[in-house]
Amino acid sequence: MFAIVEKRVLNDSMTLMSIDAPFIAKKAQAGQFIILRVNEFGERIPLTIADYDREKGTVTIIYQKVGKTTMLLDQLNVGDAILDFIGPLGKASELEGYRNVAVIGGGAGCAIAYPQAKALHRLGAKVDMIVGFRNQDIVILEDEMRAASDRLIIMTDDGSNGNKGFVTDALKKNLEDGKKYDLVVAIGPLVMMRAVCNLTKEYGIKTIVSMNPIMIDGTGMCGGCRLTVGGKTKFACVDGPDFDGHEVDFDEAIKRSRTYAEQEREAARDFNCHLMEGAKNA
Repeated sequence: MFAIVEKRVLNDSMTLMSIDAPFIAKKAQAGQFIILRVNEFGERIPLTIADYDREKGTVTIIYQKVGKTTMLLDQLNVGDAILDFIGPLGKASELEGYRNVAVIGGGAGCAIAYPQAKALHRLGAKVDMIVGFRNQDIVILEDEMRAASDRLIIMTDDGSNGNKGFVTDALKKNLEDGKKYDLVVAIGPLVMMRAVCNLTKEYGIKTIVSMNPIMIDGTGMCGGCRLTVGGKTKFACVDGPDFDGHEVDFDEAIKRSRTYAEQEREAARDFNCHLMEGAKNA
């Protein structure tokens, strides 16, 4: 069992948790992930390692309450425990040797972009973070991202923070103003990462994306997380999750990501119904 030592609500749909997992904290690196199971009846879900503290022996995860398992996880509080917490899984991000980097995050993807920016900043790179949210009310990790970068640009779809537009708008402006990047890291919704890659390809800038397809075992055995990169089949759990964004077949990845969309919605509806019934009977 893995004890929850911190729980912090980031916005109405996103929560941060720190888990007592010293063996994982000892080995964890930016870009890697864990797979957890809330209880013996639960499904396995992957979550990126948002942060870690080797001295305290804790691993931080950030999740969005979008399905049954994340809703179930959110019922737990400090002092409760998660049954299974496995990791670190996946390949660590290869971030050494870069001098000027743009780290792009979209929505929940900022929870993954943050540790990438933090690692790059620690390695001495100059880091511009460009992040996007629907509106100002759901912005997360602003202080942390500001501390992990030399410049933080926050875009909102509705302009509620004064910067209306998409992350690609801000990135394009920087490039048109003469900003030179030797690497762009893009993490967020598939359509956002595709748009960033289309832009950076025009400028010939190496671009890394973090892929999070359907995943089950996290060891490459089930084949659920397969995607096409450079015309070859890759498995995100063991070959990634980082890949050359200019070689990813995003159209295929987007199509596969919707395979179980209806089943996921049904599971979430059923879980919410049980919660409401329990509240009425309490």
